[in-house]
Amino acid sequence: MAAAAMARGELRHRPCHRMLRAAGSRGRLLWPGLSGGRAAAAGWSRPAPGGEVQYCAELVRKRDYEGFLCSLLLPAESRTSAFALRAFNVELAQIKDSITQKTTGLMRMQFWREAVEDIYCDNPPHQPVATELWRAVKRHNLTKMWFMKIIDEREKNLDDRAYRNIQELEMYAENTQSALLYLTLEMLGVRDIHADHAASHIGKAQGIVTCLRATPYHSTRQKVFLPMDICMLHGVSQEDFIRGKQEKNVRDVIYDIASQAHIHLEHARSFSKKVPVKAYPAFFCTVALDDYLCNMRKVDFNIFHPSLQKKIGPRFVSSLLSQDNRGSPVLSKGIALV
Repeated sequence: MAAAAMARGELRHRPCHRMLRAAGSRGRLLWPGLSGGRAAAAGWSRPAPGGEVQYCAELVRKRDYEGFLCSLLLPAESRTSAFALRAFNVELAQIKDSITQKTTGLMRMQFWREAVEDIYCDNPPHQPVATELWRAVKRHNLTKMWFMKIIDEREKNLDDRAYRNIQELEMYAENTQSALLYLTLEMLGVRDIHADHAASHIGKAQGIVTCLRATPYHSTRQKVFLPMDICMLHGVSQEDFIRGKQEKNVRDVIYDIASQAHIHLEHARSFSKKVPVKAYPAFFCTVALDDYLCNMRKVDFNIFHPSLQKKIGPRFVSSLLSQDNRGSPVLSKGIALV
């Protein structure tokens, strides 16, 4: 499993380490100053005064728990901005699953497209995520193009259809997950070509793994988004996944797709000696990626195995903290799928 850490001691003794342990042991973290009732009741137009950070943190905790935990380990000056960025991503990601008509989804995407335009005109809409995102943009001089790429790609993905090939899935991942990492690097004050190359590959791996992890859920809804070219190569139909089949050719499809994610992680690690130490916190997500791929191998690439459906727990938190204590770089190790 990949080591995931930063320079030795850089994150030690931070209050968020205690919060991270609490999140892992209890499965829930009460963000300082955050009232569960207030966060739940916070409306788009009238968040509590100064409550935008809490709103974003709670939204990410509920919808992107891995991202929430990884954000806790970011330097304090970047942490609130990271919550805003991940909350923005959550807002976009949940549009597809919350609509019954594409027209509604297009309208919501247009809201966020206009919101980003207004943010860069110093006139953000009265919506807590947008307000906090505006502060992040001002604080870190974030690149507008990456936000627009994320929106455009999410909008194109509103169509309920499988990816035609692995390259199409990788392009989607590049314009969403990699774009998020580029923005995270900017929040950390890192503008480095080698870090960007690593982020590109890690983002692609993240997108592929996310597609794999969501397959059992989508199958229960009679939907399959796995690349059609790989399915056809092994003579596997969408119906095979919908029925939860576990034959060898189905597992071969998963193996091929998972191998592509592994290859991207290995490419990212090839930049390990060139990536600035300051960039390491952006790549804590590799811990979860390696953990999932390792567990996938243990169950012989049975995508429907119950062990792969477990929620994030203390083990993931321990991995983040223990790797940090060893002080080894995020990109230093890999796992073998074969």
